[in-house]
Amino acid sequence: MEVYEILKTLAIIIAVAEFCGLIARKCRAPQVVGQIIAGLLIGPSVFGLVEQSDFINDMAEIGVILLMFSAGLGTNLKQLMQVGFKALLIACCGVLIPLIGGTVLASCFLGFAPVGSEEFLRNVFFGVIMTATSVSITVQALRDLGRLNGEIGTTIMSAAIIDDVLGIIVLTFVVSLRDPNTNLGAIVFQNVVFFALAVVGGYLSYKLFVWLDKRYEHHRRIPILSICFCFALSYIAQHYFGIADITGAYVAGIVLCSIHDAEYIARRTDINSYMIFGPLFFASIGLKTEISGMDMALLLFSAGFVVVALVTKIIGCGLCAKAFGHSWKDSLKVGVGMMTRGEVALVVAQKGLDIGLIDSRYFTAVILLIIVSSVITPIVLKVLYRGEPPEQAEQAPAAQSV
Repeated sequence: MEVYEILKTLAIIIAVAEFCGLIARKCRAPQVVGQIIAGLLIGPSVFGLVEQSDFINDMAEIGVILLMFSAGLGTNLKQLMQVGFKALLIACCGVLIPLIGGTVLASCFLGFAPVGSEEFLRNVFFGVIMTATSVSITVQALRDLGRLNGEIGTTIMSAAIIDDVLGIIVLTFVVSLRDPNTNLGAIVFQNVVFFALAVVGGYLSYKLFVWLDKRYEHHRRIPILSICFCFALSYIAQHYFGIADITGAYVAGIVLCSIHDAEYIARRTDINSYMIFGPLFFASIGLKTEISGMDMALLLFSAGFVVVALVTKIIGCGLCAKAFGHSWKDSLKVGVGMMTRGEVALVVAQKGLDIGLIDSRYFTAVILLIIVSSVITPIVLKVLYRGEPPEQAEQAPAAQSV
């Protein structure tokens, strides 16, 4: 591709993605939904203004790495370490039940396969996509209802943090199994070694960044070195341990999430992500989604995918909350609060496409899941909380001006 063609491609993608993202926000939908739709509109399925290329794929890969790095930076590590046994078990059930449900659904539609085969891993991967929770929509809904700092809101937030970590670990195992020359023991060993080194190396890196942060507080070299650290750990994870590069990026974010300038790093990183790499990543998903080949079988699969993804989260998280003594209504709130999907589900689906586990036509199901879960979750939570007074702490003006 000529340089001037690259410039034209960038201009079209960024302009249309931002415009559609703005429209989505005006309609009270997540901005990423608009950016995905932008990719559909300008891609081969509709107007054909932009075609897929290695350049777009490479830029999108950088975008997803920065996205996961930001997710790690936004992790409350103290809360993650103090949430307790209840949130851990809710998160585990919120991963296990959708994983099983997605695998069974894919097996019913695409065919059952022997354990360990390529087709079996493909079926399992649809379950992996369902494991992720995007809690941003739920947070805004709970904040609007004045219930973010209540017991249920805290439980949902804590479980969602652990849920994302578990989802990344599951993704790492499944991606590792993609190589037919590996065995489960080797995969377990690689993952244990990586995370052990991540703990030791992460602690040393944390101490180094704390020292740099004190010496160069709010200096731009801190975000620059942080990005270098993110890319380096992503490379090490993928190249030396066979672990998804996004796992390394996520771990890098968690390592740095507790330093004083973590929020400053996140803001600086988000500038690049928001302006260029983020729109390219989400639009590239729309570009890869083939709606021209939509048939009744794919439509039924997409509908089943959405229903199973929502119901399994409610069942897994809700029943676990009930087992800890919550009322049926409060347990349902936990389940509903955990059923939203967003960027992480897209990241996982993209990784499956990159390694050849799923076909691009199935992105339709993932996009439909994100749209449906983002729309109905606030509505259902509002119904469940109807008639209940808001938490006093949430009535302060500062909490409402978000």
